[in-house]
Parts: sequence; structure tokens; C-alpha cells
Amino acid sequence: MKDEGCLKDTTGYDIKETLNMKYITFAVPCYNSESYMRRCVDSLLAGGRDVEIILVNDGSTDGTAEIADEYQLRYPDIVRAVHKENGGHGSGVNKGLELARGIYYKVVDSDDWLDKEAYLKLLQGIKGFSTKEAQSPDRELPDLIVCNYVYDHLDEGTSRVMDYRNIFPKEKVCTWNEIGRFKPSQYLIMHSLMFRTEVLRRSGVKLPEHTFYVDNLFSYQPLPYVESIYYMDLDLYHYYLGREDQSVNEKVLMKRIDQQIRVTELVAKSVDLHAVKEKYPKLASYMTRNISIMLSISSIHLLLIKTTEAERKRREMWDSIKAYNSALYYRLRYSTLSGLTYLPGKLGGKLTVGGYRFARKIYQFQ
Repeated sequence: MKDEGCLKDTTGYDIKETLNMKYITFAVPCYNSESYMRRCVDSLLAGGRDVEIILVNDGSTDGTAEIADEYQLRYPDIVRAVHKENGGHGSGVNKGLELARGIYYKVVDSDDWLDKEAYLKLLQGIKGFSTKEAQSPDRELPDLIVCNYVYDHLDEGTSRVMDYRNIFPKEKVCTWNEIGRFKPSQYLIMHSLMFRTEVLRRSGVKLPEHTFYVDNLFSYQPLPYVESIYYMDLDLYHYYLGREDQSVNEKVLMKRIDQQIRVTELVAKSVDLHAVKEKYPKLASYMTRNISIMLSISSIHLLLIKTTEAERKRREMWDSIKAYNSALYYRLRYSTLSGLTYLPGKLGGKLTVGGYRFARKIYQFQ
């Protein structure tokens, strides 16, 4: 076997010398995904034996389980099929992380896929950290790898690339203190992030079951545990938009608003932002902005529901933040975007919804 140099984890062991170790673990939570999951899995197989693909069948009632077993039978060195009772997307992510043997861990939704060329370049980039020709052949791998993602409106024949060229230096290890400023349309979402498995486990992130929108927690809570970041300007992840039953669909989100509120509160309470600010002020600023955006989304959709109960929930959501951290509340209320979604009176509500409609048209989100 070709000598790939000294690739080390935090314990100092040479990772690739460990039996059955993989560069990347891909977790694919699947629930009634028979009509589209093959596209996803086939795109991941391009990594060959350098990766493992964990297909988590979350209590499906269609042919998902049989398809997962088929892939495991055909690719026993790459694919593992896991069958469990239904627990929601978060439980699938948790199960994948529990079983992961890869140096890195990435979640790919069963209706999404990876671009093959970008994917192979990503793998080569990870391997590059272990070559003897590297400047520091025994350096540790970065805690977080960031790549671009693509909003794919396949039914409309349109797409939009979300990149981070203004945030991170290209293919250079950096820290949170060296990042740039995020634009209004830029977020660090699950589709763009690939954490070292050890970092995720150390962060203690565990997603609630039977709850949508938990990817927000996954892409938020581990960030302060990241000490090194590596950005590859690759359009890697294709995020499919267009199914009417998708959780990000506006009508669906309004029906599931209680779950969105719950995740917003979990995110707001998952990290001590004061402690983060002392070490990584730029990261603390981004994380505060992230909470602000989530509050804005919840506030706007509660306004769209247009009921007395929805208005009560909006007040309670803000009161919950205030009770938990009054300093954070006042910052969110009076110096961030979310404050503009909590304007008083009917006119304030109309201005908020109008601004949301305009932003949705400009940035082409669901």
C-alpha cells in the first residue's frame, strides 16, 4: 500500500494505519426515500473505500429498507444499512455519529447529492494533509472543512451557488479570529460543513427526536469547539428544493412552527456566547447573528399565520430569550435583524412581512 504519510488524530495515533478507518463517514437519514435516495447514494459511492456510507432507515414504510440492504450487499466495504424505529431526522444524524468510524462526519439528506468532481477534489484535499510533501506532514487535520453548496430548483431549472470566498482564505488553515464578515445571505449550514468526528463528539451535540429544523443546532453548537478551519472553494453539495412536503416549504413551516420555535430556543441556549466572545469575538458575532436570523424566521411565520394564538407564541418566544439571557435579548431586540421582525402594531407586522417577501425573492430561498 502506498505510504500516505503521518495523518494524526488528537490522540497522536496514525489514523490510516488503524484497521477499517475511513476519511469520511457520510450519514444519510432516510424516511420513505425510495423514489430519490439512489441518486444520493450513487453520488457518494464515488469516494470508494476511502469513505463509509451509513444509510439510516428511520422506520420507513415503503421500499427504503430494501434499497439500503441492497447497497450494503453490493458494497459491503463502503455501505452500512441501519434500521431503526422512527425518530425523525435528528435521530438519524445521532445514530450515524454514534457509529461513525471516519475522520470526518458529514450528513447528506436522502434527496440531495454531491457533485462528483468537487467530491473527489475534497477527498484529495483531505489526503493532502497526510502526504510527506506537505509543509508540516505531522500536523493535525483541520477541525472543520467548509465547502460551497448549491440551491437546486430542479423543477424550475434554476440553481444558486452559496460560497464563502469573502469569509475564509482559500485552502489555507485559519482560525475564527481570521475570518471575514458574513453577508446577509451567508450562513454556515449543515450542507456546507464537515466537522471532524472527534470535534462533534467533544461538543456533545445531540439532536432532539421527532423534531424538524434540528440541522440548525448541528451547525451551531459545535462551532466553539473548532480551533482550525479549512475552506475549499468547491460547489460540493446540491440541496434540492421544490418538493411540497419539504420542511423549508413556507406552508409546511407554518404548520410546524412549534418545532421551529423549539429549535430556536435550543440554539439560543446551547452555547455561552460570553465565553465564546472572550476567545473568538468574530465567531460570537456570527453566532449572535445566527440566533437573530432564526428568531426572525419564527417571528415572520407566526405573523403569516395571523391568529391570536400565533401572536401569543411570538411574545412567549421573545420572553423566553429574555428570561434566559437579558443581555442577549436586548442585543437581539434592538441591534440586530430580528428586532425588525418584532415591530409593534399592525403596520409593524406588514412592514416585516413585506421585507421578508422581498428578501425571499432576492435570495431565492424556499
